[in-house]
Amino acid sequence: MPSTSWSRVSPLRSPALLLVALIAATTSIAAHAQTFTTLVNFSGANGAYPAYGSLVQGINADLYGTTAYGGTFDGSHGTVFAITPQGQLTTLYSFRGNRDLPEAGLIVAPDGLLYGTTSDGGDGFGTIFRITPSGILTTLYNFGGTAGEYPYGALVQSFNGMLYGSTNTGAGSYGTVFRINPSGTLTTLHAFDLTDGDNPIAGLVQATNGMLYGTTQQGGAYGDGTIYAMSPGGAFATLCNFNGADGRWPYGALIQGADGNLYGTTWFGGASDEGTVFKITPAGSLTILHNFDYTDGAYPSSTLVQGTDGYLYGTTQNGGAIGYGTIFQITPTGTLATLHSFEDTDGAYPQGGLVQGTDGSFYGTTTYYGGPDNHGTVFRLSMGLGPFAKTLPTFGKVGNRITILGTDLTGATSVTFNGTPAPFTILSPTAITATVPVGATAGQIRVTTPSGTLTSNVTFKIL
Repeated sequence: MPSTSWSRVSPLRSPALLLVALIAATTSIAAHAQTFTTLVNFSGANGAYPAYGSLVQGINADLYGTTAYGGTFDGSHGTVFAITPQGQLTTLYSFRGNRDLPEAGLIVAPDGLLYGTTSDGGDGFGTIFRITPSGILTTLYNFGGTAGEYPYGALVQSFNGMLYGSTNTGAGSYGTVFRINPSGTLTTLHAFDLTDGDNPIAGLVQATNGMLYGTTQQGGAYGDGTIYAMSPGGAFATLCNFNGADGRWPYGALIQGADGNLYGTTWFGGASDEGTVFKITPAGSLTILHNFDYTDGAYPSSTLVQGTDGYLYGTTQNGGAIGYGTIFQITPTGTLATLHSFEDTDGAYPQGGLVQGTDGSFYGTTTYYGGPDNHGTVFRLSMGLGPFAKTLPTFGKVGNRITILGTDLTGATSVTFNGTPAPFTILSPTAITATVPVGATAGQIRVTTPSGTLTSNVTFKIL
């Protein structure tokens, strides 16, 4: 494995101490039929070491992601790849700069274009890029100086169409939050001063109230990291200061659950200092849902995802039956079940989170091991959940055209926004465009197809 500053894998405990891990784990979560499949073993030439970004699903139903290393230019610069749900991988782009390190995941804009960051490269301090699904890449911004340095997290597209993200250092060395438009004009909105946070690793999430929420890895009142809220214009407030007992070093981005609360993980801290899952209200009331104890996982560094069954799903970087990490499921009230313990042969040390594809299955990556070259994997976990609809974006004004992703859409006969019919155009078996109709209210989008009705997993917000 190449020498790198971004690896967050901790020394393994003796496997002999972990033999009873799964036997000892108990949960009241109802069992579902589940199937784990390794889809791709990275070889180096097609990418290596996918870091802590989650995959995203594009308009053509393919999944897109990045690897921090590998590719065709001496194997040390990283790639952008696409993979079908069946496992056919295509390398879209091989970086060739100075240690580009595309560590974060991508986001998909409503027009199908993908946006991402590299934590190095460019002028040496990281970049923001845009790439087409066919692999044409444009660098939008090169970081350095007061604008911040080293963006590790993914971007998020706001209700106003702008992209938001964070840098790990710069502007006083404690990191920044920035806004950039799709043409590449960047504005620094906040510079951390240690008292309000330090070294943000993760990206942000925009809640339905319009506020952006994020985390810093360190800093704050106790030095263990913070949770903050920020308006799209830059008004900033610290919501939570981690103190070790309730977690420390949050690495993954927050998500907003269907109940309106925000959910996330800390890499360390909690009862065993092996990480936590937490819930926080938009007003700042924090609840610890689970303390990892290594037998059920340890050191979660990824973003959670809420499945169509209402459960939250995530990964831990270490722990489990062998010590190579886990996939877990947890209820919004804190009941956790370990779904899979990695065994080296099927991958190890998952730093990235999961994404639920519109076919109902979950997809993710492991950072190391798996396959003959030990460069990481892409996997699928089926929990027996059915297909659903996903919108790009999850918000819009009356008259806006949005894209709806799904399966078997060719013969679709109707689209409704919380019960209000909408005009639509079928693009392909996996994509529809629809116009937000007059009279639409916030709620679920439903698409009627010959195979049944697909319902969106996230409430669509009317602006």
